[in-house]
Amino acid sequence: MHEHYVVAIGNAIVDIIGRCDEAFLARHGCAKGSMQLVDWTRTAQLYDAMGPTVEISGGSGANTSVGIASLGGRAGFIGKTADDQFGQIFAHDIRTAGVTFTTPPAPEPSEPTGRCLVLVTPDGQRTMHTFLGVSPRLGGGEVHPALVASARIVYLEGYLFDRPEAKAAFRQAADIAAKAGRQVALSLSDAFCVDRHRAEFQALIRSSVDILFANEAEITSLYQTRSFEEAAGRARADTRLAALTRSEKGSLILGEGRAITVPADPVSKVVDTTGAGDLYAAGFLFGIAAGRDLEAAGRLGSLAAAEIISHIGARPETKLADLARAKGLIA
Repeated sequence: MHEHYVVAIGNAIVDIIGRCDEAFLARHGCAKGSMQLVDWTRTAQLYDAMGPTVEISGGSGANTSVGIASLGGRAGFIGKTADDQFGQIFAHDIRTAGVTFTTPPAPEPSEPTGRCLVLVTPDGQRTMHTFLGVSPRLGGGEVHPALVASARIVYLEGYLFDRPEAKAAFRQAADIAAKAGRQVALSLSDAFCVDRHRAEFQALIRSSVDILFANEAEITSLYQTRSFEEAAGRARADTRLAALTRSEKGSLILGEGRAITVPADPVSKVVDTTGAGDLYAAGFLFGIAAGRDLEAAGRLGSLAAAEIISHIGARPETKLADLARAKGLIA
């Protein structure tokens, strides 16, 4: 098995993206900027109301692995699909992007492949409604030990924490990585997800996580602090390395006894923020896996996030390696 920079474990999801106004969110009781888990009935109801949509493969950890491949790093993804049309779309897209993806689809009959309805308001903010379908049925047996052990960094998507089977798969992957002397990275994914599993996330971070990713809302939710600064202080004590993203304020990297502020890359127009955190993680993890310093890793994160918010969808449209080369961030 070839060495991979990063192998991500997460929900295999197809994004269905549509534009809407603030009134649509209010009418349908959607909490702007959040990710809500929804059942099939609610999915169908929202989908019917949405108007024209674009379908693009997504899923947080999968987006990160595609970003790493776009930067020129070898990446893998572990996630569960069904043997249906969306499952085929997902597998085709991720493999075409150059990511190793070998998780077999669930045998019939199964729940359908997961999908996420993404509502994008005129300000570019995304509000997500996720029907997980078969994706959380990723059991411990499907964590491919050789693939996990081949990764310099194993990246765990916090959203998966909502299901016991997936949680077991996480722990298994973290064990395999630790035994192989590899690093484990965790993304907190969503403030509501943190609320549901706060104590377990804190325990996992202290025991098994080498690199933590979180945005302002997630890190303040994790430590239940009023201020970002207070939460950052707690994160610094609990982690070896943390990358805390703050939208247009850039990011704060805590590690090696330092606190480094990395500015966000300027974007002429924010079109759709879907995947900004996923791609920041891609740039940062690529930098760390390639042995770059924390500042360079943070700048690669900012660059990848800026590309993703300049268009619809959470997969790069311009090869990130070309953008990074133009900025002198990679040779």
